[in-house]
Amino acid sequence: MKKRPRQKTRLLLTDRSLRDLAELERYSQQQWGRKKASLYISQIEISLSLIVTQPDLLQSLDAFPPFLRSYRVNKHVLIFDVQARDLTLLTLFHTSMDLPSRLAEMQPQLVLEVELLHRRLEKN
Repeated sequence: MKKRPRQKTRLLLTDRSLRDLAELERYSQQQWGRKKASLYISQIEISLSLIVTQPDLLQSLDAFPPFLRSYRVNKHVLIFDVQARDLTLLTLFHTSMDLPSRLAEMQPQLVLEVELLHRRLEKN
């Protein structure tokens, strides 16, 4: 019996996560300069590549649906929607924020964004 090749995990980024990353880069450039900002963004990109190959590195979030997972990179927590073969970066937060409160506040909107994204992906 032939084994079917495992489908490759896809990393998807929402518009919100792209805005968050752009804002983080802008803020970092203003505070610490272009070189430090570039290094920090590179660390996030490396982490994203690692997560795609090792999705088990993602942590569950207590009191939230199991499809929401997190991963910490330095002073930021990346929030993902985890599906069978798709990892979607939804947003990111600075560790100084009250993550449970902020996520609870955003959860209805994040769930809507995820549902919309899933419908779009099903059409493709």
